[in-house]
Amino acid sequence: MAAVKLVKIDGETIHIFNSEIYIFESTSGYTLELDLVVSEVTERKYKKEQNLIIEIELESGRLIDSIMHLKSLSGGLPQLNLFCDLESIDDYEELERVNENSSSFPNVEEGITLEEIRKVEMPNENISLKLNLPIDQVEWLKKQKKADLNEMIKEYISEYWKRQE
Repeated sequence: MAAVKLVKIDGETIHIFNSEIYIFESTSGYTLELDLVVSEVTERKYKKEQNLIIEIELESGRLIDSIMHLKSLSGGLPQLNLFCDLESIDDYEELERVNENSSSFPNVEEGITLEEIRKVEMPNENISLKLNLPIDQVEWLKKQKKADLNEMIKEYISEYWKRQE
């Protein structure tokens, strides 16, 4: 089975935690499928796109360039599931072929945890808090810069977690 070495989306190299590339056979034809486990940041960046320019380098050194479509699959880990229709599979001898009845369907999530992914790239998310504080603390908070408040809260939560252990 072919192994993916590198993937570029629209010219940008992305970090992949695991991947599977294969040919999916159905009654309507063949599709080249590329399943990638990526960071949550990468998934969010591309998940609303319909067509992406994909460059794939296999461990064998072979390069595959294609415009691929993104399909959404619900799963536990952040993924990009890309595909494109193939006229002929003659040029893809080294890729595994699967169909919906295959007993060994690729499982791209196996052996990876969300915690491992977040060690490489932790997403940030906006949150709004409603607090009930003494007026002098509210006045002080209003005078602070947003970046300083973000850093202060992150540090406080980290220290609080350490005390809880």
